[in-house]
Amino acid sequence: MSEARGPDPTRRSERSRTAILSAAIELVTESGYAKTSIEAIAARAGVGKQTIYRWWPSKAAVVFDAVLDLTKGQQGFSVLETGDLKEDLKQVLRATAEELTNPRMDVSFRALALEIQYDANLASHWREKMLGPALDATKDRLRSAQHSGEIDADLDLDVAVELLYGPLYHRWLLQTAPVSVEHADAVVDLAMRAMSR
Repeated sequence: MSEARGPDPTRRSERSRTAILSAAIELVTESGYAKTSIEAIAARAGVGKQTIYRWWPSKAAVVFDAVLDLTKGQQGFSVLETGDLKEDLKQVLRATAEELTNPRMDVSFRALALEIQYDANLASHWREKMLGPALDATKDRLRSAQHSGEIDADLDLDVAVELLYGPLYHRWLLQTAPVSVEHADAVVDLAMRAMSR
């Protein structure tokens, strides 16, 4: 006669983790970051506060992982290489614009953008897991374009990547104007003129 098996703690933990991350996004979207608390996240997720603190050191860390989970992170991020640099860049910047204007992401992203100004550890995770992969993949695509002669071989690729993403994040963060795919296209058009031989 085989021994009866109890519940699998790994599955239970993953279920709790998913519930916590979903609750965090829902609460921040509904009430804003400032009004969201660890207690509220725990209550919405149906877990104890201690469960959250076992896995995350702060509310910001929970929200960060929730956003990362929602976007599936940027690991494996790549920029298409179709042979048409302008169109490849437009595709990636359009996707960025759509992500920044996604209502489920907007409030959480803004809260994290503020938190990383004061939390060096969180800022490091943001660069490593969210922003860095997108910037690195774009830089790789630009490097390929340099080798093929599409853009200036002496171009500073770090500055070029900032030239592409900077205007979208500027509009989004400061709310100077709406972020849109049309704006993303205009940024790429202007950047291509600046980067071309």
